[in-house]
Amino acid sequence: MLRRRWLRLGLFAVLLLAAGVLAFSIFGPRPSNDRDWTADQERLPSAEFSGRRVAVHNVRHARYRSVDDYDVAWEDRAYDLDRLRSAWFLVEPFGADWQGPAHTLMSFGFEGDDYLAVSVEIRKERGESFSPWKGLLRQYEIMYVVGDERDLIQLRTNHRRDPVYLYPIRAPRERIEQMFVGMLRRANRLREEPEFYNTLTSTCTTNIVRHVNELVPGRVPWSYKVLFPGYSDELAYDLGLIDTDLPFPEAKRRFRINDAALRAAGREDFSRRIRQ
Repeated sequence: MLRRRWLRLGLFAVLLLAAGVLAFSIFGPRPSNDRDWTADQERLPSAEFSGRRVAVHNVRHARYRSVDDYDVAWEDRAYDLDRLRSAWFLVEPFGADWQGPAHTLMSFGFEGDDYLAVSVEIRKERGESFSPWKGLLRQYEIMYVVGDERDLIQLRTNHRRDPVYLYPIRAPRERIEQMFVGMLRRANRLREEPEFYNTLTSTCTTNIVRHVNELVPGRVPWSYKVLFPGYSDELAYDLGLIDTDLPFPEAKRRFRINDAALRAAGREDFSRRIRQ
């Protein structure tokens, strides 16, 4: 009898939780692109496709004096898809004691050492900071930041001083192009139809995985290393997605770019120097 009672109570609790989640999704807040955004995220990027040419609007190129002291510039840039040559996966762990928390982003290389980085982030309102718990409760919109590497990478290496790993991706050129185009098209959709960030289902890393699996279904299986992206480079290595023959511990040392980024600070050839 006691066991049945606990089973009934457990079932009731599950149903109550499910009803609460459903009610929150129906009657809770709605995503919006009309809020008081921070200066570095007030503009959403967009892309216009014309044959093999892509015009990307609102490419961010901020100049940092510190993490919180910066000048933001927005640029329009044009790219020729026939000149796209490489894709790079960046991992920025946060935790000093546990490497699980991290940010990930992609960068795409064109002929002539021209790189464009794409970072999936929460879109912060003024005075707002990230909490993984709030990220479960529809508190943050999600955005794709499209920017110059001297912004998106230098911010992390030279100002936040987080460890940063930049890995070359092993993939056919046509897959790299499809990934690049897919991320820009999703940025376009978010401009028209805003979405909420979700700590479990829609993060920097889960969105990258979604783009990969749209091209090759099942290429990246479910793994805790996606939910804890500080381990995502190890997963990418095990799946053969990182272009190296080194053992993983050696590869991790080889592709840490902090020292090179500090030496290349502010230089026009920053992207080339961090890859030397």
